[in-house]
Parts: sequence; C-alpha cells; structure tokens
Amino acid sequence: MKIIVIGAGVVGTTTAWYLTEEGHEVEILERREAAGMETSFANGGQISPCHTDPWASPTVLPKILRWLGREDAPLLMRWQRWDPELWAWGLRFLANCTPGRAKLNTERALRLAMFSRQCLRDLRQQTGLAYDQRTAGILHIYRDADEFAHACATAGMMLDHGLERLMKTPAECVAVEPALANVAPELAGGIYTPGDESGDAHLFTQALADLAAARGARFRWNVAVQGLVRDGNRIDGIVTDSGTVRADAYVLATGCVSPALVRPLGLRLPIIPAKGYSLTVPVDHHLGAPVVSITDDEHKIVYSRLGDRLRIAGTAEMTGFDLTLTPSRLESIKTKAQEMFPDGGDYSRAEPWTGLRPTTPDGVPLLGATPFRNLWLNTGHGTLGWTMACGSGRLLADLITGRHPGIDPAGLGMERL
Repeated sequence: MKIIVIGAGVVGTTTAWYLTEEGHEVEILERREAAGMETSFANGGQISPCHTDPWASPTVLPKILRWLGREDAPLLMRWQRWDPELWAWGLRFLANCTPGRAKLNTERALRLAMFSRQCLRDLRQQTGLAYDQRTAGILHIYRDADEFAHACATAGMMLDHGLERLMKTPAECVAVEPALANVAPELAGGIYTPGDESGDAHLFTQALADLAAARGARFRWNVAVQGLVRDGNRIDGIVTDSGTVRADAYVLATGCVSPALVRPLGLRLPIIPAKGYSLTVPVDHHLGAPVVSITDDEHKIVYSRLGDRLRIAGTAEMTGFDLTLTPSRLESIKTKAQEMFPDGGDYSRAEPWTGLRPTTPDGVPLLGATPFRNLWLNTGHGTLGWTMACGSGRLLADLITGRHPGIDPAGLGMERL
C-alpha cells in the first residue's frame, strides 16, 4: 500500500519508520528542509511516562488563578484576545478538570507512554541509534509538602499500571543526583522514576529519518501542504505547492496545524498551540550539571543532560502561533536554572529556542482512524510527543496494516470527542 505521511517531526518520522518496516511504500511530506526542525528541535529531552498526569485536573484551577497576570507564570493563557478556538478549547479543558476525568485521561496517556518507552528501547536495540540518550531515570522534585503528598497519591495510581515510582526524602534526592545539594534544604521530597529516560529528540529524529530513507521511505523536503482533496468518504489526494499527490492512505502528523488542514473536511480537532521555551547550555568544564534528568515541580522546568549540553525547558504560553521569544520568560528560566545549578554550565552562551506543542484539552493525543476511511491521525501529543512518538508510530502502523495492536487503542482516537 502507498501511504503518505504529512509531517516529519519525531511523531511523523517514527510513523514513517514503522510503516516502512511493514513493507508499505511510504512518502513523507515536510514543509521544512529536514526532519525534526520544529517542535522536535529543542524540547525538554525527557522520555517521561511519569508526566502523563494531565494539565486538566482539580488541582490546576487554583494555580491558574494565582498565575493570572504574571508574565513568568508556568502556564500563561492570554484570554483577553478574541480567539474562538482558544475559548472553545478552554471550556473543554474545564470539563476535564474533575477527579474522574483526570484519572481516566492519566490512564489513557500512561498506557500509550509506557508502550512507547518499550518501543523506543526495542528500536534502539534493533538499530543501534545514538542520540545522547541516558537511561538514568527522571527525578521529580517538590518544594511544597501538599504538592508532594498529592503527587505521591498519583504515583500510587501509576504504579498500579506498571510504572515504578519511588518516593525520596530530600537527602535521598541528593543521593540520586548530587548536583541538587544546593537546593536540598528547600525540598519537601521527590519521586524517582528509574525506568524513564532522556535524549535529544532532534538527533533521534534525523537519525531515524536516515534509516527510514535507507529502507525505502521517500522524504520530500520543503513541500507545503495546502489542502486535502475529498471524494465522498475518502481522501483522493493532497494539494501541495508543487502539485497534487495521491496515495492509498494518508497520515496527518502535523501537530498544531492539523486542525486547519481538516477543518474544510468538516472535522473539528480540539488542538491548540502551547508555546514552550528552552535554553541549551554548554557544560564545558563545569562540574555542577545534573546527570539524572530533573523536573522542578514548583517552576514547571525540566533539566536534561544531553552529552556536553544541559537542556533547560519549561513554561506553556497560549498565544496562538506566535513564535516570538519573550525575553522576560527566557530570563526567568535562566535565573531559576542558575539558582538550582550554579555551576551547571556557561549560562552566558545559552542558546534560546521556542516551539509550539499541539495540545488537547484532556492531555491525550488524537491517534487512529477518522470518518474518512483512508485518513488517519497521529497528532495532539502536547508536551509528550517525544515520550509517545515510538509507541504512537508503532500503534498506528498496526492499525493501518490490520495487525493486532500492541496495546488497546480505546480512548486515544476521535471517538472520545
């Protein structure tokens, strides 16, 4: 079967890889000059099933109220501008802020994330891919005792689904990652997930694209998709700036632009862009950079060691498709990093970046079939695109091919809408 995948970020590229491995003729259309150049370029670097608890939860509402008007807020929503998509998304978000919905959404996301982590391990063993990966786990630290207690309860639920999470005292946190000694007196505790990983999503995506191309996948760079051609309940082709292309099936892995592409078909996807920031700091001769990947709960910032670099990433800003780097938010991230790891690297040479994460109101991606029998979705992964990429690609390849999927896909697709 000939299959066209739209988008060559980490999600689209893993999808192309698994479809190629199944023997399909795969063509990938990418508007940029190479794979992994947008949201996958400089993200937080974590493979983190431990972070599948959704933003939409009863505990987040008081925080959002406290963050109103703060330019350095971890989650910044600019409600003052008239954006019907944002307001509709916000109403769905509020509907998911109940204990029952949060538990259900966590289970759905965790199911996919755990499967994906194993798929990544299998792929690494199969191919020998290297991408500055580390398998030392993720340590989530807490300064607030109530937040820590709540997180411990959630960790117990995740343990029921097979995710090992270990409660740590402040001293034990320092034992896991000695670079935390500077902030140990501030900590209420931590939760360590030894099975989680970290690595450079950009390096991974480009290396996997090369492997997929060597297996027969055809990547077409600098091709802008302008629309989908409908023929009844099928898609008959894709209009691009270099002509119309056709295939037997089509996969939409276009992140934040997915809603605009399918809206003319009558499909409404509740995905909005959430702008995230990162800094990449050269470690050089500095001795205070962490080796274990860290998540700072209070400031919603993650730290990942990528070879001789320290990646610092965080915040979410709902400002549409604006990719402007706001100096105050970058400075806030850098200041907090310097306070946490004073000798973590050469902060004067930090490289800033921002990217748009395709975010659903329930924190679960949209993966699977659509009302059009040959159009498939693999989008809406939010902050967990790198975490879920391999599992999403493997699962979608199974569904398209008609194989028994590796996990139950229930609740991951459009049917929940």
